[in-house]
Amino acid sequence: MSDDARLGTSVTHRRYVPYSHAHYGGNLVDGAYVLAMFGDVATELCIRTDGDEGLFAGYDEVSFRAPVMGGDVLEATATVTRVGSRSRGVSFEARVVCRSNPGVSASAATVLEDPLVVTSATGTVVVPG
Repeated sequence: MSDDARLGTSVTHRRYVPYSHAHYGGNLVDGAYVLAMFGDVATELCIRTDGDEGLFAGYDEVSFRAPVMGGDVLEATATVTRVGSRSRGVSFEARVVCRSNPGVSASAATVLEDPLVVTSATGTVVVPG
């Protein structure tokens, strides 16, 4: 087990998902929206741990666990799980923390008491040596 101080470092971004990003019936947003968010949190994570934006080398696993919808407030977290000489293992999790509530009114929304995990993933980023 490494005692590298970068292990366990996390970055979280939160953003509103515009209705304009809903592409499918039922106001659903495609999974690529969350993957783009994962790329953004990975970039900040690399800046914080290595002073460089780094490059995303690839995903080892991606699991879409629940839908993302227009009007959601989405939170994405990236955490360093492995430190190599130039590569970093990263785990990702995206959660819906607020969801629209059109049954109440067109602009109603609810803060979720328990955030809903919608996507999880693991991947590798590479930084200059």
